[in-house]
Amino acid sequence: MKIALITDQHFGARKNSKLFHDYFLKFYNEVFFPTLKEEGITTIVDMGDTFDNRTGVNFSSLKWAKDNYYDKLRDMGCVVHTIVGNHTAYYKNTNEINAVDLLLREYENVIVYSEAEDVKVGDIPVLFVPWINVDNQEKTYKKIKNSKSKLVMGHLELSGFAANLQCIMDHGDDKKRYSKFEKVFSGHYHTRNFQDNIYYTGNCYEIYWNDYNDPRGFTILDTETLEHYHVNNPYRIFYTIIYEDTDYRNFDFSQYENKIVKLIVRKKSDKKSFEKFIDKLYSSNIADIKVVENYDFNGWYSKDEIKKVESENTLSLLNRYIKESEIDLDKSKLSKIIEEVYQEACEMI
Repeated sequence: MKIALITDQHFGARKNSKLFHDYFLKFYNEVFFPTLKEEGITTIVDMGDTFDNRTGVNFSSLKWAKDNYYDKLRDMGCVVHTIVGNHTAYYKNTNEINAVDLLLREYENVIVYSEAEDVKVGDIPVLFVPWINVDNQEKTYKKIKNSKSKLVMGHLELSGFAANLQCIMDHGDDKKRYSKFEKVFSGHYHTRNFQDNIYYTGNCYEIYWNDYNDPRGFTILDTETLEHYHVNNPYRIFYTIIYEDTDYRNFDFSQYENKIVKLIVRKKSDKKSFEKFIDKLYSSNIADIKVVENYDFNGWYSKDEIKKVESENTLSLLNRYIKESEIDLDKSKLSKIIEEVYQEACEMI
């Protein structure tokens, strides 16, 4: 039996942006649903953060999620096992009040897990582990210790794993706690990475610049062989363009329609030609553009260093500043606070 693992869908992201929801829908309609039908998959495990804003849900985004996702899965006869993540728990210290339980009760095919629970998925026992907090930590750790399940599927914050391409988390739970299980799959971190028996499967599409040029999609697991593989999302929303006196007459602007673009200027000899290039870019109906003028790249940085600077975003810059600073504070805790503040600020933009 094959099942689909999907995580960190963040419906309502970027302040309920229509641009992003249209981008999300392209993934569901052209990748996710067709693959489910082709593979005969009728069981989905949602590993958390289904909705983006833990304190409230926009009615328009909720309707979008029901019309374009939950109604379709119900009509396809799919069962959805949904784990509470940190973005869907209203309070930070308990999962008791959560968005997926309150908003999806009309769907008999959606089963919500706010506490750790052993469940048989197909013929294999799975321990579902939702977001661990002060309220459920002791009970969850006891459940993990006593569980006889082969697999764990959860929304875990483990130390030593990559949260994105620029940041390795140096705080969180110890992965040794899960060493007895054959495989552990988790949401929460948006980039795919694994160590030993633990796999962060990554989220299904780009949402922030720190997702740029990082494979996205969902995962298919065979419950009989325990083999799994990723189904990539070929669609992106973030793009970079390197401008080096680039001739606008020979440049394909059409691919950037409804995209968010970072234009990195390395060489600009003719101001009028550059302005014409910008005009052509705007006329292609791009969603947004940021111009970064970096003339010092030539001869100063290696290709790897250039790639790193070009892909850096606000959060990674802040984390790098904290890491390199000489402040007499717990840097891991400070980075966590900064990350939470940054994500909440993004919800307001």
